[in-house]
Amino acid sequence: MVTSSPAMAAGETRLMQDFFVCDFFAAVPKHDLASMEHPIFSLSTRPDRRVVSYEHNGATLTVTPSVKGRATIFDADILIFCISQLMAAINAGRAVSRKLTLTAHDLLLATNRETSGDGYKRLRDAFERLAGTRITTNIVTGEHEVTSGFGLIESWEIVRKTRAGRMVAVAITLSEWLFQAVLSRSVLTLSRDYFRMRKPLERRIYELARKHCGRQPEWTISVAVLAKKTGSTSPVRVFRAMLRDMIRENRLPDYILSEEPGDILRITPRTAVIEAGEGPHLQPETLDEARALRPGSDVYALQAEWRNWWAATGRPRLRSADKAFLGWIRTRKED
Repeated sequence: MVTSSPAMAAGETRLMQDFFVCDFFAAVPKHDLASMEHPIFSLSTRPDRRVVSYEHNGATLTVTPSVKGRATIFDADILIFCISQLMAAINAGRAVSRKLTLTAHDLLLATNRETSGDGYKRLRDAFERLAGTRITTNIVTGEHEVTSGFGLIESWEIVRKTRAGRMVAVAITLSEWLFQAVLSRSVLTLSRDYFRMRKPLERRIYELARKHCGRQPEWTISVAVLAKKTGSTSPVRVFRAMLRDMIRENRLPDYILSEEPGDILRITPRTAVIEAGEGPHLQPETLDEARALRPGSDVYALQAEWRNWWAATGRPRLRSADKAFLGWIRTRKED
């Protein structure tokens, strides 16, 4: 069992030699930058056994599926869950490892999935696709550019089952490539509504909007380049029609899409996106008090949620950010 450790020295990350236990409730969803930038995951809902090669601005990527098919954008939820847990631990000064032990039920709930028997079966299939999909790339996730090949996860195993055969605890070993992305903090926060999006292209467009637009007033991109960056296999005319459907439905979290002359898509934030560390500053003692009020919760996740709420309510001037945050915590506790 991993226990809390003293606060880390600046720029330092302590590593465990064995494993890290995922036990942060409601950790802020985070995704690695490389997966958000490049079309690593399949958008198909059917087994995708194509070998995919991609090159853009010097970044090269080859994705080779197993007989089970290429890992899908929904399979990536597992990696997002793991990344979120690791970042919550790093922010809290806890030791981390690229081998994680998680509760399958927690993962299903956090990613808005069914907890039925079929839900557990689909989760197992996702583990197999993630382990079987091989990546060869020169995309940097640490300090050095190295062309290498690896699986999205190195291994996985069911540690414990119920009598009915459902997985209870699962051990996952992430690729060194992905783990280095976490250690170098090459991650971005996602909207919690990300897991509610059921259309693969919507998720992919959101990832690219979050990565490229972020807090900028707008981001524009040609439809042809966007089709390439999403990894869509549809003809451009069909891809364009799907974008127009998304514009009309206007359901993308955080961002608004619009079509511009010249076959250009324009993306603007709905409200200012709050990055980690931005917004009202809180004292360390305030976070300690929040831990006492909400034992077992990720106070950094609560802090991020409160900052987003503060931004959504018009960024009002606060006489005391610490008192306002704790008052918000107490209100939530009574809900």
